[in-house]
Formats: sequence, C-alpha cells, structure tokens
Amino acid sequence: MEIHLDKRAVKQIRLSAQDAIEEGDTETLREDILEAFTGEQVEEIERRLENGDFFEFLTDLLDEWSGEDADELLELLDTQLGDVSIDLKFDKRTVAADAEPDEEDEDEDDDDPDYDEDEDDDEEEELDELDEDEDDDEEDK
Repeated sequence: MEIHLDKRAVKQIRLSAQDAIEEGDTETLREDILEAFTGEQVEEIERRLENGDFFEFLTDLLDEWSGEDADELLELLDTQLGDVSIDLKFDKRTVAADAEPDEEDEDEDDDDPDYDEDEDDDEEEELDELDEDEDDDEEDK
C-alpha cells in the first residue's frame, strides 16, 4: 500500500517535532503524526501492524527517535511503515523545508528567460485549492 502525506501534513509534523525537540514533550507530536493520516489510512496501518494499534506504534517510534532531528523522525516513520509493507511518500523538498534554497537554484531562475515567478504562484494557489477541495470531500464523508 502507498500513503502520500501532503505538504501541509509534513510541515505540521516537522513543526511539532521541532517543538518536541525544544520542550522534550512528545505527546503532542504523537497526536500530530496521527492526525496527518486519514482514518482509512490509520485503519489500514492497524490491519498490518502486529499489535493492531497505531497509537502504540507511534509511541514505540518516538521511543526509538533520538529527539534531535525532524528529518530523522520522518525517515524513521518511513522505515517503520515500510517494515509493514506501507510505502510512505512525501515531498522531499518539504522534508528539507528548514534548508534555504541554494543560491545556484535562485540564480538559475533569474537567468532563465522563460521563468515566470507569477506562474509558480498560480500553480501553488491551484494546488492549495485542490488540497482544500480534498479536505472538504473528506469532511463530507
């Protein structure tokens, strides 16, 4: 099975992980990770887990996590879900959201005569609208 975490879910996990790193409390982090998955995804994960409890799975996962790096947490989540045949997909750029864009990347856009910054903004707005529509559909169910 494949599960895709959208950009917002990954960002929320990263922010919550950062809070957990600073405050030493993983309770909110565990709940935020749980909320990143839909009810159907949680049910499917629980069917595949030996103990059938996603909350307990997350507790064990957080016990294994060093508590020092959000990227490590996401990789650990990916690995542990992979062990139960769940392929976790997320935008790799979002995983490195704290990293600043390379100057080379910025320069490439400036040098590209076909590059239109407004076009990127339009695409981003369309993606946001699609995400909102999906959220509305899920709420209707």
